[in-house]
Amino acid sequence: MTLRDPLSFRVGSLPLLISIPHAGTRLTPTVEAGLTDDARQLPDTDWHIPQLYDFARAMGASVLVGNYSRFVIDLNRPADDKPLYSTATTGLYPDVLFDGRPSFLPGKAPSEQERAGYLQQVWQPYHRQLQDELARIKARHGYALLFDAHSIASVIPRLFDGKLPDLNLGTNGGESCAPALSDRLVSCCERQRQYTHVLNGRFKGGYITRAYGRPQERQHAIQLELAQVNYMSEQYPFAFEPQRAASLQRLLKQMIENLLEGAAQLR
Repeated sequence: MTLRDPLSFRVGSLPLLISIPHAGTRLTPTVEAGLTDDARQLPDTDWHIPQLYDFARAMGASVLVGNYSRFVIDLNRPADDKPLYSTATTGLYPDVLFDGRPSFLPGKAPSEQERAGYLQQVWQPYHRQLQDELARIKARHGYALLFDAHSIASVIPRLFDGKLPDLNLGTNGGESCAPALSDRLVSCCERQRQYTHVLNGRFKGGYITRAYGRPQERQHAIQLELAQVNYMSEQYPFAFEPQRAASLQRLLKQMIENLLEGAAQLR
């Protein structure tokens, strides 16, 4: 079976690529038929992230969005499916929800052959586009910024204790971007009081941040995991909340502007 249009991409003029790997909701027939009732609601989707970052597109950022659900294949996991965290997590082909409930009915998960096809037709095109765009940006500007945009429910006991901070910045423990850039983002967060924040807390950055963050090559990667309660309903059908989102977007725009300013000064 051929899987079409695995991604959406729009090239921009800034030295910035916004990667959005987990907003997709498209399913293959096998995955759709095999999901449990709980998983059919696609609860672990990074809902509305492309809409939330519309301002960055308008600013001139390149934007890459995965179209398929993470229940087909997780674009932010390595192709060999090696675990990224020593704590509870999900893999390249998630068989459980974030809260630990099964994703698939007994015996209804896709076969190894089908999943190999998802790797070839969904995962690989996304990463080729990501690599190609970072190379284009570097060739044009001399450096490249990768901002990997995510969101998650604010309370998931299996993954973290209590309520998640509102903004969770990840730089793989300082290895995926220049400290001056993460310092600017943290300072931006510290200048406001509405949202809590943390750097390299529970979410230090997934595969995309770790694989493509190469500050020594003037290629800087940062992940931001947002608590969804700040811009949407965390209950099905996971509606976008424009008023709450507008306040968050103002801060996100300030963060992106500070990131761009700081990167230009590093040249």
